[in-house]
Amino acid sequence: MSNIQKDAVMNALKTVIAPNVKKDLVSANMIKDITIDGSNIKILIESSTPVAWVKEEITKNATEAIKRQIPEASDIKIDFEVNISKHVDPAKDKMLPGVKNTIAVASGKGGVGKSTIAVNLALSLAMDGAKVGLLDADVYGPSIPMMLGVREQPLVKEIDGKQRIIPLENYGIKLMSIGFLVDENTPVIWRGPMATGALKQFMSDVEWGEIDYLFYDLPPGTGDIQLTLAQTIPLTGSVIVTTPQDVSLLDARKGLKMFEKVNVPILGLIENLSYFIAPDTGKKYNLFGSGGGVKLAKELNTEFLGGIPINPIIVEGGDTGKPLVAVYPDAEESKIYREIARKLAAEINERNLKQKSSKIEISL
Repeated sequence: MSNIQKDAVMNALKTVIAPNVKKDLVSANMIKDITIDGSNIKILIESSTPVAWVKEEITKNATEAIKRQIPEASDIKIDFEVNISKHVDPAKDKMLPGVKNTIAVASGKGGVGKSTIAVNLALSLAMDGAKVGLLDADVYGPSIPMMLGVREQPLVKEIDGKQRIIPLENYGIKLMSIGFLVDENTPVIWRGPMATGALKQFMSDVEWGEIDYLFYDLPPGTGDIQLTLAQTIPLTGSVIVTTPQDVSLLDARKGLKMFEKVNVPILGLIENLSYFIAPDTGKKYNLFGSGGGVKLAKELNTEFLGGIPINPIIVEGGDTGKPLVAVYPDAEESKIYREIARKLAAEINERNLKQKSSKIEISL
């Protein structure tokens, strides 16, 4: 009869890297349970980031590692349990009790593709198995209804004695926008307090349910409204969107500094319109310069999450309500979006674990 020990299994799993957190399974505390019955081994892996995209790879590598170090192991079964790590914030937990993480997608100026990036990041994490929501916080220029092809008005239902707005859904993500409530040809002419009041209502009166990542597509700029929103929304962190040219980098720097002033962590910087690949020759052209996003991220000591190339199908997808990541998942640009989203999830997870660790230390 085989006498396989758990320590031997753990030693084998120490050699297996989980791509979603870039650590081995043991040091990442992903081994929740090991059951051994003779030569049969059953392992339960718990992940605090979306893991659908790496299940097959982890299973294969873990099985091979165990068989290599424990030849007598005959049947190895690996199951996964996903429990996305949560950013603990009393204000967020009170206002959005079912939402684990809140991410602002912002830019210092308009026209850099911020909404396109917010949509495709949200879709990327949803496609990796996360529960995702997207709140269009740009009350003056809501674009999410068009970009996701949603035209209906949300329903209002009584839940636990309160009137609650039920978010609309498309492509597997929950959505809320002022654009669902007003005619698309009617301008929203509100002063700052009215805009922030509407946004608060979208958080407190919307039945978001259980959400792993709630994205906010913020209005561009760093004025009073943006500052008020940054102070009003209980955020896990923010992502800054820029383009390579100097004027955009200058505004991105201002946007980043604004979040620093209100103590909102910067999760990273994304450079949109980074380059163009000619479809006929495959030659790369840096139409707006190159390296600016990387340089700025280094200067400001933040993560450079990646650069998105120029491609007409991205624009077309936004105009027709058929976003790139959902409609063309195998496109090179979709792969870049999904890689950026995974980096973002890993960064959020790392920060959440540090926050949890520091709270434990303080309590001790």
